Amino acid sequence: MKVAITGSSGLIGTALGRRLRDDGHEVIPVVRSKPGDNQIGWSVTERRIDDGAFDGIDAVVHLAGAGIGDKRWTDAYKEEILESRTVGTALVAGAVNDAANPPKVLLSGSAIGYYGASTTETFDETDPAGDGFLADVCEAWESSAAPAQAGGTRLVFLRTGIVLSAAGGALKKQLPLFKFGLGGKMGNGKQWQSWISLDDEVGAIVHLLHSDVAGPVNLTAPNPVTNAEFTSTLGSVLKRPTILPIPKFGPKLLLGGELADNLLFSGQKVLPTVLQRDGFEFQHPDLETALRAELGK
Repeated sequence: MKVAITGSSGLIGTALGRRLRDDGHEVIPVVRSKPGDNQIGWSVTERRIDDGAFDGIDAVVHLAGAGIGDKRWTDAYKEEILESRTVGTALVAGAVNDAANPPKVLLSGSAIGYYGASTTETFDETDPAGDGFLADVCEAWESSAAPAQAGGTRLVFLRTGIVLSAAGGALKKQLPLFKFGLGGKMGNGKQWQSWISLDDEVGAIVHLLHSDVAGPVNLTAPNPVTNAEFTSTLGSVLKRPTILPIPKFGPKLLLGGELADNLLFSGQKVLPTVLQRDGFEFQHPDLETALRAELGK
């Protein structure tokens, strides 16, 4: 297959591109810089994408978007988070629809933030959107992809959970504290963490490229854990104590209250019902196995 990828230099995009090339597929990065050979150019801020961008492309994997936890959530950055997703996705969907021979499938990024936060409910793909900023962003993000279906392209929403990798994301940021024995549960530790190993994230995306599934798909492992369980397991894998809980005031002071509440002190219990029904087999279905694989332990 010839597969175009936005966000191809990010954590997931890099690993996905490597896997696809290893499997014998041709990867076409969609880049913000001047495109070179075998690349597609685009700019979300300038609201443009190369003419005929996806002509001759079999599949598009759209992963680009401003990092949720990269900066404090000022009004300006929240707008950037939203627009990087809605404008970027509309550009991709429009280019898919405009293609002379549209790609067979568009796998469009989304997130489990779609369901909102809860300590009591369990969510799968049949549940509606929840409340809050992240839920609103995810709902608008997915809606922006709708034009891609007009020409018959199969559209899948990749509702990704917390991707575990020592190379980036939330786990990389946590590792220094835990390695020094300073890791601890966040607040009361009862908030759910629906995680997935980087290997399984990539494996699930490759699976969906070849599947007939359409619509939302939760990219999470089948065994979500509470933050207290995550903390204890990571400490055990690293052979470090995790005794002291981290009170809310520290992260809120560092990150801002809204960002800290959304990313650290709330969560959702999400199950990968569609993936499992479609026959996908997780390499790392439980947290300890995933952490040992990602950390080489």
